[in-house]
Amino acid sequence: MPLGSPGKQAQLNADAPWDAFDPAQYVENNYRTVLSVDEAIMSIVRAHFSDHFRAAPARPVRGIDVGAGANLYPALSMLPWCDEITLLDKARPNLRYLRRQIARHDGSWDDFWRKLCQDDAYASMPGGPWQRLSEVARVEQGDVLRPVERREKWQIGTMFFVAESISTSPDEFHSAVEHFLESLAPGAPFAAAFMENSEGYRVGDTWFPACEMKQAEITASIERLTQHVRTHRIGSPGEVRPGYTSMILACGFR
Repeated sequence: MPLGSPGKQAQLNADAPWDAFDPAQYVENNYRTVLSVDEAIMSIVRAHFSDHFRAAPARPVRGIDVGAGANLYPALSMLPWCDEITLLDKARPNLRYLRRQIARHDGSWDDFWRKLCQDDAYASMPGGPWQRLSEVARVEQGDVLRPVERREKWQIGTMFFVAESISTSPDEFHSAVEHFLESLAPGAPFAAAFMENSEGYRVGDTWFPACEMKQAEITASIERLTQHVRTHRIGSPGEVRPGYTSMILACGFR
């Protein structure tokens, strides 16, 4: 059990202290520098998206990052192709963080962009990413456990370390995956990342729940709505923090 864990009691998403989430501490713990696991994730995701859009006809593209939290690199991974990116999150501290970063980003995110620029689709963006992000990004409060009701679906999507990190409930995990995929248009490329067998995590002095899902269970949940998915195991147990066995990245098409 991770140091400081409150134990194995069940905790639903509605009962977790999301308004106590500290995005500055979360970034300090996870994104102050580019970790090798994030570099590996970005290399797979940038190829997945770039290969798709290289062969796709030019058209307006709307992207969504579900549970964006205090992490900009999923949005940056979609940026070269998007005319609009919705950054969806439930926690008010995260919403404030995202709005501040779009207006004036912390320098650590430049290192993540440089890693993405190993692909020409990113490197060739005129003027770099930040002006473009400020033009296309829209921060919106929303709950991944409620269907995202829009007349139009999104044409590209990401969901990083969200579905397994909102409660201890497998049912809520599957609902989050379902609602993410159902928000996408048929054929839309997506990337979703998970902490396998996560026991929960601490941000500052506050403990947040997680659901212990194995790679096979994660894959099966995604395959309920699409057969076009490949999963990758990335990193070793506890490489980023205690209390998980691996990162699982799923890339596919709705």
